[in-house]
Amino acid sequence: MYDTENLFAKILRGEIPSTEIYDDEYAYAFPDINPQAPIHVLVIPKGPYVDMGDLTANGTDAEITGFMRAVGHVAREVLALEEGGYRLLVNNGPDSNQEVPHLHVHIVGGHNLGPLLSK
Repeated sequence: MYDTENLFAKILRGEIPSTEIYDDEYAYAFPDINPQAPIHVLVIPKGPYVDMGDLTANGTDAEITGFMRAVGHVAREVLALEEGGYRLLVNNGPDSNQEVPHLHVHIVGGHNLGPLLSK
């Protein structure tokens, strides 16, 4: 169940300020407030989706495609991360430590990110 009072829903409604990096019909991107790398940006869909499973099960083809194109555009064109590489990370649910119940893709880069998971 989507919580309309979650942090990202409030950002989308303009109730909480954020620094816009990218904005279109399907997605909004802004810097993470607790960056884990020199570049750490969040891309969120404009629709009320809890996680990737929710978006892919319930979103329209246009929403899914538009959101994924926005993620790629932000990484490639806005942040210019193609050459050095970057990581896309999506947390789904409590075992992944998803902190905000609104789908968000972390784009991280700016240096060598090391192994995917610590042991």
